[in-house]
Amino acid sequence: MRDVTELNKNEKTWERLVITYAVLERARELELGRVGVSLPQAAVLYYLKTAKGPLTPASLARLIHKEPHTISGLLSRMEAQDLVKKTSDLKRKNLVRVSLTKKGEEAFKRQLSERTVTNITSCLSEKELGTLDSLLDKLYAKGLELLRERQPYPYGTTLE
Repeated sequence: MRDVTELNKNEKTWERLVITYAVLERARELELGRVGVSLPQAAVLYYLKTAKGPLTPASLARLIHKEPHTISGLLSRMEAQDLVKKTSDLKRKNLVRVSLTKKGEEAFKRQLSERTVTNITSCLSEKELGTLDSLLDKLYAKGLELLRERQPYPYGTTLE
């Protein structure tokens, strides 16, 4: 019988991935804190700024892979801070569109000025970055596959 305290190779790799993510996430949180933006807010600002068209709370939830009620609460707090504006769609009154305010645009620019991601990934060569991207694509796809098996998962199937 296998000792449950011993990890196999996949489990050890998973553990390292989780710990690495936690360190990277914390570094980014500290950096964003200096400019007054939280990590979830930075994600919303990014997607609103880079979207090719208007986004709804539901489309943001799919992009960020969070539950709609989580995004709804986040957007309400961001609207109270005047970072985003929610408006009713003119054609479909029950549909809400989300856009950046001037203050949201400024917050987006401030968070871009912080460079933790670039500083951290600068230790990788172009080839290593390409390999990492490829591996992350595979893990992402497998993760979505497993989510769909376990629950009706409304999110997209590609990195968006």
